[in-house]
This record gives sequence, C-alpha cells and structure tokens, in this order.
Amino acid sequence: MKGKFISLEGGEGSGKSTAIDFIQRWLESHKVPFIMTREPGGTPFSEEIRQLVLSSREEKVNDTAELLLMFAARAQHVAEKIKPAIDQGTWVVSDRFIDSSYVYQGDARGGSTQILDQLTEWAVGDYHPDATLLLDVPVDVGQQRVLQRKYQDRLDKESSLFHQKVRDGFLERARLNPHRIRIIDASLPLEDVIAQIEKQLEALVQSWSGGI
Repeated sequence: MKGKFISLEGGEGSGKSTAIDFIQRWLESHKVPFIMTREPGGTPFSEEIRQLVLSSREEKVNDTAELLLMFAARAQHVAEKIKPAIDQGTWVVSDRFIDSSYVYQGDARGGSTQILDQLTEWAVGDYHPDATLLLDVPVDVGQQRVLQRKYQDRLDKESSLFHQKVRDGFLERARLNPHRIRIIDASLPLEDVIAQIEKQLEALVQSWSGGI
C-alpha cells in the first residue's frame, strides 16, 4: 500500500510552519509512518538550489531562471525522496509543492501555464499530492506576520501586488481542483485552524487504512 502525499500551500505568513508542527505530532500520535520535507529543498542538492532561489541579491533574477531552478530542485526531490517514500508506504508531508510553481512562477510572474504543465509532467510524473491544504489569509495579515520574522527572504520582500496575485492564484487553483485542494481559513484563532486540519487528516487516514 502506497503512502499518502500531503502538500501545504499558502502565501507568505499564512502559518504553514505552525500547521506542519501540528501535522507531525498528529501523525506520530496515530502511528502513521511519515517524513517531513519542503520545497524548494528536501535533499542536499535541492537545498543548495533553495539557497540560490531565496537569497536576497542586488541582481534581478530572471523569471525563467527562477522557474527552471525550481523544477531542477523538484526533479531531484521527487526522484530521491518523495517517490521512494511513497512507494514504501510512507506518508510524505511537504511544505509547498507544485501549486507554488503555478502560482509564484505562473500567476504572479506571468509564466506560461503550458510550460508549467510540461515541466510538471517531466519532473513529477504520477507523484502528485493526494491532498493539498491551502492555508489562506488576507495579504495584509500575512505581511504583518512576515514583518515579525527575524529573517525575510527574497520572495518575502516582493510587493503587495505580487502577494495579492499569489493569494488570488492559490484560490483559483483551489477552485479548479476542489477534489484535492482544501482551503483552510488560517485567519481564524489557532484552535479553529487546527480543527480544520485535523478533520482533513482524519479523512485521509480513513481512506488509507480502510477505516481502522
């Protein structure tokens, strides 16, 4: 039996780190075998690419260069970490995956959906998430949270217009993929956010284990 694949998505400051901490504890308590990972990153080679993509720099990063770097990291990530884990029956929980590319490099940067589709087929193959939890907050709320961080990466520092395009893009992805993407209202109090996530986890475990 293959493992489940869960991705978490959302704009900057949406609370993914807090959600991931809860998911990790929940899976442990339910004796579900799992690994935690992230994009860009997840393997040593992909983590090096992450540093290239997210580091602040004076030079403007070409949009195509950013897109190709993301998929280079993803190809390594899927081949070396995600695919083997799922095939062995281990769940994979990833902080970001393919939806982020469609939104950041697609909607927000104006990239071609056709090219994104081709790169996805090439790099990801059949290893798409079983469920994607989209943590959604208004842009101003997310930006206030980002300002409280000690470190802000290159994408954190993009304009409010850019971040609004990101939010709109994620919500459109959810509209187009309602069977997979579940919107979590992350502007609610933490206990309500956790309750929404737990409901999704329970449904996934039931479908995986046959209800035991």
